[in-house]
Amino acid sequence: MRRILALASALAALLAVPAAAQLLPGVAVPQLPVVGPLAQGAEQTLDQTVNRSLQSVRQTAGVLLQARTDRIADLLRKRRKFVEPDASGEPAVRGELLLVDPGPGTLAAARGLGLSDATTEKLDALDMTVVRLTLPRGLSLAEAQKQLLQQAPETQIAPDNLNFQSGGTAVETAASAVAAAPAIATRVGIIDGGPGKGISTVAIRGFARGAPASSDHGSAVASLLAGAGARNLIVADVYGADPAGGNALAIVRALDWLAGAGAQVVSISLVGPRNAALAKAIDAVRKKGMVVVAPVGNDGPAAPPAYPASYPGVLAVTAVDKHERALIEAGHALHLDYAAPGADIRALNKAGKWVSVRGTSYAVPLVAARAAAAVRRGSTWKLALDDEAEDLGPRGPDAQYGRGLLCKACGRR
Repeated sequence: MRRILALASALAALLAVPAAAQLLPGVAVPQLPVVGPLAQGAEQTLDQTVNRSLQSVRQTAGVLLQARTDRIADLLRKRRKFVEPDASGEPAVRGELLLVDPGPGTLAAARGLGLSDATTEKLDALDMTVVRLTLPRGLSLAEAQKQLLQQAPETQIAPDNLNFQSGGTAVETAASAVAAAPAIATRVGIIDGGPGKGISTVAIRGFARGAPASSDHGSAVASLLAGAGARNLIVADVYGADPAGGNALAIVRALDWLAGAGAQVVSISLVGPRNAALAKAIDAVRKKGMVVVAPVGNDGPAAPPAYPASYPGVLAVTAVDKHERALIEAGHALHLDYAAPGADIRALNKAGKWVSVRGTSYAVPLVAARAAAAVRRGSTWKLALDDEAEDLGPRGPDAQYGRGLLCKACGRR
């Protein structure tokens, strides 16, 4: 009996995650009838059910992780003139390294290895300096990282890693009336691609080659923010037409600009690896009181932790569908704060057309809008968000939905 109860408890925890969040399409979750005394053989049947369900979950996570691996390999192959792997295998700008607040000794060590100072940027709003180094021909990024770390182990050295928009497919839908939420006065920053038709902004600036330029993803994020009430928008386009767009240095520059422009909340619907330069910039804006909101990504639970969502103090966001089930593709961060709609919702593309969107990217602007409304209430904004959040899953904070669902009806047009 003790084993049966243990198995039942394990399966109950598993099935607390909705079927769509666990399994690949077409894989059904077995339903266990509620009965009286257990019949003969029930323990064996229950054991088999648990094993089948766990196997399905593992298969789904494996498929999503392999898709991530294939996508990165494809990027490195197609954009090899602009991108190369760093020491961890993550894509980064080819032939460049970043030093965060380096001292004279670190710069001397870098020059001794043949690395050249390309630019030195003093980011006043962030109170940090970033030196961009260029590598000599024949020295790979991964090898340069290793050699410089050996020479200057105390220095914050970062490849200029690429970050990716964390949104899925967009399918055009019929036009409909838009019931916008009451306007929120808080100034909200967006770090993404540029918005397109039908979206008003206070200011927009480009931080990549060919930027600012309208994009479907950036337009969707901005329209969801506007529809949820956040209309005082400042947009930093870190993609433009740049084959190495979304890099860490572009995002750092964007954060510096947004902080100087008075943004109190920033929506960053991007996912990438941990990066020393970006970590320092995120910490700097948080110390200034800026609320940073980011997604857990769409690479599934077996993928590496998502950043910037995993940096301390960032509001990490996952997504649910119209039935309040966690998305099957939702990834994870080192912490989780809230869930918001990220499927069965509509947003504008760059042409100003309504499209159906899916992905944790699209949950981020909805949480950012609620954060912007809460910030207007003063120093208790965190308590205000927690009070507003609707608890899902097991009682209290959990790894599936964080502290609950925000903006429940947002994006449902």
